[in-house]
Amino acid sequence: MSFRAARRAVALGLALVLCVVRFWLGRLHGPYTLERRALWLHSTARLVMTSLGIGVRLEGRPPTDGLVVANHLSYLDIVILSAAMPCFFVSKVEVDGWPFFGEAARSGGTIFLDRASRSSANLAAREISERLQLSIPVLLFPEGTSTDGSRVLRFHSRLIDPATSAGAPVTAAAIRYVIEDGTEERELCWFGDEQFLTHLWKVLGKAGVSAEVHFGAPRNYVDRRAAAAATHAEIEAMRRLGSPASDRLPASSAILK
Repeated sequence: MSFRAARRAVALGLALVLCVVRFWLGRLHGPYTLERRALWLHSTARLVMTSLGIGVRLEGRPPTDGLVVANHLSYLDIVILSAAMPCFFVSKVEVDGWPFFGEAARSGGTIFLDRASRSSANLAAREISERLQLSIPVLLFPEGTSTDGSRVLRFHSRLIDPATSAGAPVTAAAIRYVIEDGTEERELCWFGDEQFLTHLWKVLGKAGVSAEVHFGAPRNYVDRRAAAAATHAEIEAMRRLGSPASDRLPASSAILK
């Protein structure tokens, strides 16, 4: 058993308990609006990142509204991006059934989507349209699944349509993982049939892990397909660019000020 993994598992458990307590204490200040839910998830993600020992470097300015589209490598993306900014996620419906994480997603205002159901996609699109009127961005993974990081899959444009139809800005966000010992990024990616707990234990035991998130500039697009093509190309370019090793924050660094 890895001592590092065990120590971080205890820290993660304590962080999750604290987050639940803070959520219920928050009810004393009145009902949770969607904005308050996003802010709660934002603070929760910061605590979780600290317990995981993962450092984060941000490039560009996190958006404060509109739609954000990002590549997808792992469930860790959700924690990292939520720690970077308050946002509403669009997530596969299966997440709703995960222990704790499903409850956290619901409490944080996540929009759930059954990708096999047209009616679910239509409902999600309507919810996205409503959320785009708020001063908190909606975050979408248009690849539709997590990958091993070797390439960015084709973007599905259907759920980008609410933003382009409303004239809302669309921001590209590229995420990549770096391990100080030179281990390949795919070791932190969650894909295929790997079990969640097996992967999480591996992550908890890794030293020198950091994530780099590069935000592009918010842009308006004439239609969803143009937005999907442009943001896909932008994310590929940002992932290729990366950042110099000397500029990376160590894994022990605080995520954000």
